[in-house]
Amino acid sequence: MSRVRPVAGGGRAVEVPPERLEGWFSRFGSRHGGVVSTSVTPGRCVVTAVDGTTASASAAFGEFTPTGEVDGLALDALMAYALASRRIGLLLVRLGGHSIGVAQDGVVLVSTTDSRQVHGRNKAGGWSQQRFARRREGQARVALQAAADDAARVLVPRLGELDAVVLGGDRQALDALRGDRRLDEVFALASPRVLDVPEPRRAVLDEAAVRARAVEIVVRETRRNS
Repeated sequence: MSRVRPVAGGGRAVEVPPERLEGWFSRFGSRHGGVVSTSVTPGRCVVTAVDGTTASASAAFGEFTPTGEVDGLALDALMAYALASRRIGLLLVRLGGHSIGVAQDGVVLVSTTDSRQVHGRNKAGGWSQQRFARRREGQARVALQAAADDAARVLVPRLGELDAVVLGGDRQALDALRGDRRLDEVFALASPRVLDVPEPRRAVLDEAAVRARAVEIVVRETRRNS
């Protein structure tokens, strides 16, 4: 089943695997009275339905082959982009755990996964709370340092092989890793989308490798007055 999430400004984003794109757009057209046009620029593909609803995909890796605007449904450029073979770096981080790897066309080739204990927040007051907070900060610092070390070891030597890097997990943890200068080029290759993942494990990394191939389509409906 495709993953769906709400997006700012209204609408929803749907992750669609490349092999299901043609079927997804066929159903999109059926639900919205048909397709009026398809517009493809280097950075964006927009399909507009008869009722004004749009389905748009942004290029996360490289660019689309632009074709301008044509009548009806035209998916050749989007399909060529989605089915292209790519080697992707994966960096999944949450407080207390990380999973990092390299995947080719949805299959993980090399990886490392680690977990560190980071206690939850303590609701008690006074000195006890302060000691607990310091301990938690120390644990978080150690966990994030381990994640940065593994990212530097696994991803940095392979940067020349990668088409892009896909991030996942907790944005605050990822932002902390951005402060490590060793990872500057890793984050420079990162696509804008951040995958929402549970505590990183090898199985979660495998799923992220498959999701990294999916095209995220943003659907926005336009309601017209009768």
